[in-house]
Amino acid sequence: MKPILAKAQLDYMRAKNKFENRAKELEKDITTKRALQEITQEVMEGLVQATGFHDAYNELIVAENALIDWSHSTIKHEKSYRDNREAIDALYNNVNSSPEKRQELILLSMKIR
Repeated sequence: MKPILAKAQLDYMRAKNKFENRAKELEKDITTKRALQEITQEVMEGLVQATGFHDAYNELIVAENALIDWSHSTIKHEKSYRDNREAIDALYNNVNSSPEKRQELILLSMKIR
């Protein structure tokens, strides 16, 4: 049976897929352009805009933040949260202290059912 996901989880998955697709498209366009000309900052900026990579990145960040907020409010109803409130709140408060911590919290948020 397919798991039922919350809106925040679905939005994150859509944004992540869009970002990954735009990244592949950008990489392909870079490879094509590199064969024809040098990749300067201006060329790169044009490719990033043309492929929609920048917009997809921004959408991914918004979806990640919404997922993290959703997971924090969702787990507040769990007994384990009440028992470990300080440690869990510290984790959420420091979510942006490192990319690794942020990614770990996102992965954990996707496991909530």
